Amino acid sequence: MPKKIVIIGAHAAGCDATSAARLTDKNAEITMLTNEKHVGYSRCGLPFVLGGHIKSFADLIVFPQSYFRMMKIDLKIETNVTNIDVKAKTVEFQYRDGRMETLQYDSLIIAAGARSVIPPIKGREKRGVFTLRTIEDCERIEQAMKEAKSAVVIGAGLIGLETGVAFVERGLKTTVVELLPQVLPAMLDKDVADAVQKELEGKGLKIITGRSVDEILGNEKVSGISVGGEQVPADIVVVATGVRGNTELAQKAGIELGETRLIKVNMRMETNVKDVYACGDCVETINLITKRPTVCQLGTTAVRQAKVAGTNAAGGYAIFPGVLGASVTKLFDIEVGAVGLGEASAQRAGIETVSASFTGKTKAQYYPGALPIKVKIIAEKETEKIIGGQMIGGEGVAQRVNALSFAILKEMTVKELAKAETCYAPPLAETWDPITLTAQMLLRKLK
Repeated sequence: MPKKIVIIGAHAAGCDATSAARLTDKNAEITMLTNEKHVGYSRCGLPFVLGGHIKSFADLIVFPQSYFRMMKIDLKIETNVTNIDVKAKTVEFQYRDGRMETLQYDSLIIAAGARSVIPPIKGREKRGVFTLRTIEDCERIEQAMKEAKSAVVIGAGLIGLETGVAFVERGLKTTVVELLPQVLPAMLDKDVADAVQKELEGKGLKIITGRSVDEILGNEKVSGISVGGEQVPADIVVVATGVRGNTELAQKAGIELGETRLIKVNMRMETNVKDVYACGDCVETINLITKRPTVCQLGTTAVRQAKVAGTNAAGGYAIFPGVLGASVTKLFDIEVGAVGLGEASAQRAGIETVSASFTGKTKAQYYPGALPIKVKIIAEKETEKIIGGQMIGGEGVAQRVNALSFAILKEMTVKELAKAETCYAPPLAETWDPITLTAQMLLRKLK
């Protein structure tokens, strides 16, 4: 009898879990269920379609329908899963026309993702208020942009800033409002965040921090927002205040949630219920530095967890150790990246830190087109091990974040990094990489 594998969700986590399961078991009967119409596309690319960098939403489809046919996957779109019965090992779902169906499974993978959360702001039901999570969301925003002259984005996380930048690039007068005292609060320390904010404001994006939106103004349709007593006009308001993992089905089925209120899994991505696995935005994971549960809703985390969940669900063996939370983005022509713990998150975890920042160049000083790059490295005070890094630059940020990620993973000390060998050629790199120079500065501080 071929093994029956059911996967709930058909985005990054669902699709990668499917391909891992298929690679592990050529004969398994694999069924995928999703309530969306479009599947297998990159959500991370959405703001860049809005900004005009990517031609169309169709370009974001990573797993076309033909892929599912080729891999012999039974994909059921626009189906709503209503119940999981872990004792009977069944999944009950409903088609758009109201028909109900029940599927038997041997292994179940929950890759239900997350949804946008709109805080209870007065006026949030008005026409012209959007969230940005799906292709449909973006198509509605794209439509609204045709008539709009101004926009407000609520929330200055990665999606909020990427969306704000997209609006400016498309000629809209745009303001981003953030409740916390800095932009990218989950990613950067305030000193680096302030440098990012200054760059963005220099490119024409207006940013208000440390304020909450009191009300969304207008009759049926949005005309603006009121923030800290002042009114900001807006034809479009995008709420980018974060997402919440879809854990309701799991909870109803008696699957345990962790302390972050996301689904709790072991290293094999298995829940507390045998043969039920979970991966992606609905799952909590372990931070490799603090060894504590954390929320890490990144595409990279989703696909790495999915590979492990899919392999194990199909009878193979794989483990997922945890995350450092490496992330990067491009805002106008500024690259911003981070990995590991910032000073604030280290402090919350009870870790004492020492840090140093240095601004260098991406090529030899004298080479035309050399761009500035600011690097900050954070180390644990006693062991002098590197636990975090943040940077902002004109180019080359992603690969330096990766280099620091490897260094943290291998528990490198500041001294080891300060003595590391890097390559040099005038059109590509300085004789001393900014990372090494930052480490040398930090070493002097520690002494």
